[in-house]
Amino acid sequence: MVRFFFASLLFMGVLASCAPRQQAALGVTVTPVLIKLSEPAPRGGTLTIQGRYLGGPATGKVRLGADATGAGGYLFPASAVRSWTDSEIVLTIPGDAPVGGSWLFVEVGGRQSTGLPYSVRQ
Repeated sequence: MVRFFFASLLFMGVLASCAPRQQAALGVTVTPVLIKLSEPAPRGGTLTIQGRYLGGPATGKVRLGADATGAGGYLFPASAVRSWTDSEIVLTIPGDAPVGGSWLFVEVGGRQSTGLPYSVRQ
């Protein structure tokens, strides 16, 4: 019985040492993931972003017009945010947002999300 107990402890230690380690970046330990964007809308319209680990308006940013790697683009102002939860962001597309197709990313605590293509209509 004692051997079984020690073997169990050893096995648990091995499992724990194999667990992935997470690096914290300003309190964020996971990469934000975009799942779905609403249909293309014109300036003044509504953009809804669905995903996971989207943080909140205090730590997050939404970037539109970036290239496929997330560089460059237009940063939505805080005033465009209607609501923001960990799984959904609702924004009003500002009048100065770029028109046409490009990539959309969310940045949370310095971590960039996966990107999805989005178009602002004329």
